[in-house]
Amino acid sequence: QVQLVESGGGSVQAGGSLRVSCAASGRTVSSYAMGWFRQAPGKEREFVAGISQSGGRSYYVDSVKGRYTISRDNAKNTVFLQMNSLEPEDTAVYYCAAKFAVSAIVYFRMREVDYWGQGTQVTVSS
Repeated sequence: QVQLVESGGGSVQAGGSLRVSCAASGRTVSSYAMGWFRQAPGKEREFVAGISQSGGRSYYVDSVKGRYTISRDNAKNTVFLQMNSLEPEDTAVYYCAAKFAVSAIVYFRMREVDYWGQGTQVTVSS
């Protein structure tokens, strides 16, 4: 079992930055691709960023590309999402997710997620 706990959410002004973190426990996450999903009010949950098990490859949905950076520290079993130039449209609950992988995958679907965090709220005001 892997437990994922998000932290770092909060409220920021448009144009500001925020970093959310996902701490894993129970076992090492070095064999897992990690990612972040988000769900805005009235919207479906969407995959926004992913990172391979070694951290060598990453993926971003077009709407956040150039503004978000996903990273991981496998020694600390932690994945991060640095969010810059935040916009009100980024307001959502952000969920950390883990997917077992033996290759350098960076994208996975909701139905493929092995472990979920409980989410952290990010609110961006104009």
